[in-house]
Amino acid sequence: MKITSARVIVTSPGRNFVTLKIETDQGLYGLGDATLNGRELSVASYLTDHVIPTLIGRDAQRIEDIWQYLYKGAYWRRGPVTMSAVSAVDTALWDIKAKQAGLPLYQLLGGACRDGVMVYGHANGETIDETLAEAQGYLDRGYLAIRLQTGVPGLKSTYGVSGDKMFYEPADGANPTEHVWATAPYQRSAPDLFAAARQNLGWDVHLLHDAHHRLTPIEAARLGKDLEPYRLFWLEDATPAENPEAFRLIRRHTTTPLAVGEVFNSIHDARTLIQEQLIDYIRSTVVHAGGITGLRRIASLADLYGVKTGCHGATDLSPICMGAALHFDLSVPNFGVQEYMRHSEATDAVFPHAYRFDAGRLHPGEAPGHGVDIDEDLAAQYPYERRSLPVNRLEDGTIHDW
Repeated sequence: MKITSARVIVTSPGRNFVTLKIETDQGLYGLGDATLNGRELSVASYLTDHVIPTLIGRDAQRIEDIWQYLYKGAYWRRGPVTMSAVSAVDTALWDIKAKQAGLPLYQLLGGACRDGVMVYGHANGETIDETLAEAQGYLDRGYLAIRLQTGVPGLKSTYGVSGDKMFYEPADGANPTEHVWATAPYQRSAPDLFAAARQNLGWDVHLLHDAHHRLTPIEAARLGKDLEPYRLFWLEDATPAENPEAFRLIRRHTTTPLAVGEVFNSIHDARTLIQEQLIDYIRSTVVHAGGITGLRRIASLADLYGVKTGCHGATDLSPICMGAALHFDLSVPNFGVQEYMRHSEATDAVFPHAYRFDAGRLHPGEAPGHGVDIDEDLAAQYPYERRSLPVNRLEDGTIHDW
């Protein structure tokens, strides 16, 4: 089965998405997500200028060979732009192979390991009371796990807190907006949020929290220790993960479970953290870590060391990525949880999909392939809009991790 054409589709039904469509001589086509928030056109160019010309005429069934060709053959390996492009190709080819077999993708990955995929929603508010009210709404809708984020006293803005509670999008300007961050008030207020959450929401719901890479290792250790009484499901991105030594320090001081990896783009980013059991959940995702092929390698390594998956799933990933992730989640033995931020009605219309939510879990559905399509005519009605992620400064003006 030969690849006859491939093209990039950029659309912005409320936020920008990059989609790769690969077509074959047997009339089958596959879709892959290539979205890189704030750098969408870089991946689109990489695909159009460097990848697509090399795909034409290749056998679409040779997924592993094409993955190796794009990864090793590029010489300049890894990086978010390259790996987002590789991921898109890989996901599209798995979509084609499953459609050829007439099976949902998870069946080609070994079949289902569970009946559904537990997901977590995002509850946020300017105050603790607002956050808890949002969290109660998620409980009422049947969610089993909820991420809690709340405003920090004295700060005008805080990561994860937005006016639109359901469709949070951090890319908020053509050029990066500048936010102000202060760690001390955050560390004082975060434990209060979870003390109130346990008092009001009870102990049967899984609670999560994202520090978004903003703490030093010892600050993260302190926060983890302060949160221990509230039994978090995980503390996410406690500190930047470029240096595994940082997580060794955190591990020595707290038993709060740690999650990291949404910015990782290969198994090498995660290897030391997994092998030394410095984390409990690896959050790499289909669109940035090499597609289904790359993510399966990471999950297999993690399984050897008791580390579970917890794939990134914010709205900066298209429904194509969510659909593919759910097939992966359903099939992988060491699954932990899947992030799930609902897309807007406009996005769902552009990307009709088979996956569904029920009683706190998602199921990818039984449609052949990964179960997500694209309405190209509708996509064309939403042209690209330049958007950038914010940057952070400390109160004295120093650039800090966003």
